[in-house]
Amino acid sequence: MSERPLISAFGWVPDFAKGRVRDLRVRWAFEELGLAYDTKLLDASTPRGEDYVSWQPFDQVPAYRDDEVELFESGAILLYLAEKHGKLLPADPQGRWTAIAWCFAALNSVEPQIFRPTMMRVFHAGEDWSQAASEASKPLARKRYQRLADALGGKDWLAGEFSIADILITTAFKTEDEGLIDEFPALVDYRDRAYARPAYQRALDAQCADFAPTPDQIRGE
Repeated sequence: MSERPLISAFGWVPDFAKGRVRDLRVRWAFEELGLAYDTKLLDASTPRGEDYVSWQPFDQVPAYRDDEVELFESGAILLYLAEKHGKLLPADPQGRWTAIAWCFAALNSVEPQIFRPTMMRVFHAGEDWSQAASEASKPLARKRYQRLADALGGKDWLAGEFSIADILITTAFKTEDEGLIDEFPALVDYRDRAYARPAYQRALDAQCADFAPTPDQIRGE
């Protein structure tokens, strides 16, 4: 009997990061597919070592392994799962490639720009330039939100039916903590529609259940 697929995840993160770590994307896809998986829980507060870096070169999560492949990067893992199981991508060529294009857009055009204001404010707190840099990056974040809202139009999902593109886009929204998305009601509705899916709720519950109260506990101290 083959082993269940394995994904790496953190066994502890600070409270502000709970529900935002990117293994959530892979868990969500598994829940949509109705498939079981196992997790390898890692200590987020210390480097993971060369064995792990040989699996995930950037020492991040998630990484993925099954009896056929090893992968890293959440977008690549989602695309692999959709292709392997024949779900979470539209069947027609236009719909399929529209969804794939939006996967690339989520990780390259949307997430980096909407995350930047929060990144400058939070991860460079205390620097005398951080607040100004955060404010300066907000116009581009708003522009990306507007372009996304325009592309979504009146559709429920970006490629017509729910797909891995919607998983990637709506989890990218979690990186922005400035309230900018609230200026775009259609995107708020889109996000809430995605998060109301039972598979998302199960994935979020599973991620949060894996978090130990303190980093010492994940280290077994």
